[in-house]
Amino acid sequence: MGFLDKLQVELNKAGRVAQDAIDEGRLRLEIFRVRQLADKSAQALGYACYRAKAKGEELEPAAWERLAATLREHEAEATRLEAELAKVREDAPADAAGSAAGSAAGSAAGSPASDASAPSAGADAPTSGTAGAPPADRPAAGA
Repeated sequence: MGFLDKLQVELNKAGRVAQDAIDEGRLRLEIFRVRQLADKSAQALGYACYRAKAKGEELEPAAWERLAATLREHEAEATRLEAELAKVREDAPADAAGSAAGSAAGSAAGSPASDASAPSAGADAPTSGTAGAPPADRPAAGA
């Protein structure tokens, strides 16, 4: 029975790691969606300012406040979700630390996905991203 107990423990660890990965992916998608909404809000605000200036007018304060409030809401939601993602990332290594092989495989499998999403943030993403992001673009093993 010792073998079956050990197997059950390892399966439970693997299940927790998989659930953490699913939760992280879900949060990343939600952050992406909210960032898109913020971009659309900023675009609407920019267009409103442009159109008002093109007419030689000022943007109405009510329109400014409505558009700016929408943008602030989306940015606040994105910040909240990013903090939640950071918390999930902090908690995940503590759960997976019991299994060295599982955590090594999880970090090896998770690194390219997290680094691959960083360049989409902007042109300076590799320089402002996590340390070691540029080597992830090229295989470092066997060099």
